[in-house]
Amino acid sequence: MLRLLPGLFALAGRYDVLLCDVWGVVHNGREAFPGPCATLARWRGEQGPVILVSNSPRPCAEVAEQLDALGVPRDAWSALVTSGDATRALLAARAPGPAYAIGPARDAPLYEGLGLEFAPLDRAAFISCTGPFDDEMEAPEDYRAQFEAGIARGLAMICANPDKVVQRGERLIYCGGALAELYQAMGGEVVMAGKPHPPIYAASLARAAEVAGHRIDRRRVLVIGDGVATDLVGAAAQDLDAIFIAGGIHAAETRRADGSLDMGAAAALLASCGARADYLMGALAP
Repeated sequence: MLRLLPGLFALAGRYDVLLCDVWGVVHNGREAFPGPCATLARWRGEQGPVILVSNSPRPCAEVAEQLDALGVPRDAWSALVTSGDATRALLAARAPGPAYAIGPARDAPLYEGLGLEFAPLDRAAFISCTGPFDDEMEAPEDYRAQFEAGIARGLAMICANPDKVVQRGERLIYCGGALAELYQAMGGEVVMAGKPHPPIYAASLARAAEVAGHRIDRRRVLVIGDGVATDLVGAAAQDLDAIFIAGGIHAAETRRADGSLDMGAAAALLASCGARADYLMGALAP
């Protein structure tokens, strides 16, 4: 049953490890959220490891630099696992390709050291997608013609970022998952390793065990996320307890006109996606 949680430390002593989403919980793509960052830093200092789990298509070292630039303090997290890290194994298995890469230039570190070659769509062996080329202007439908050509050639798509949308400031922008959703709906094959898929959870729990220095009891692991289709579907599939941060990308669907949280709407949204959460918060707070 979904319960309204007054603050994270109401659960002190119940959980040892946090697997916490990044974009929408810790920052909005423009700046860090001071309150949630301070809450995670306190948890890490008093309770146990905080593993940030991101669907960013870039390797963790690149995302760590991004977090620094946004003002997320290093003491707010113990380790970082990204969809990019998990996806690199899928890409390496298909090297040398060639791949037709869809995504902005900033995602180039995903491919470093993999021995991949790149080619136009009509000569590619598969498609690799990190997101739109221009996420400020483009939508999935802008790719329909390319996707028709790729599907006609029987090309699989490896999507490095299963998120469909994220917040950038006050706006929602499309991510790789929105493109992958269209490709699959059109009849194409899609392969993903990030949330809600199992590889990134295996990597995150393994990293938590490394940080803690001992085997992790999954019953004492808590997932925190704002994405129903990624964070919370993934937590349910892994049978992990979870907090739904309803003030993120689903704020418009889970808040009443006066700004208060609508428990019924939040529960209905979770059920409609086959997701589950144990606790509900508007934003992460102590």
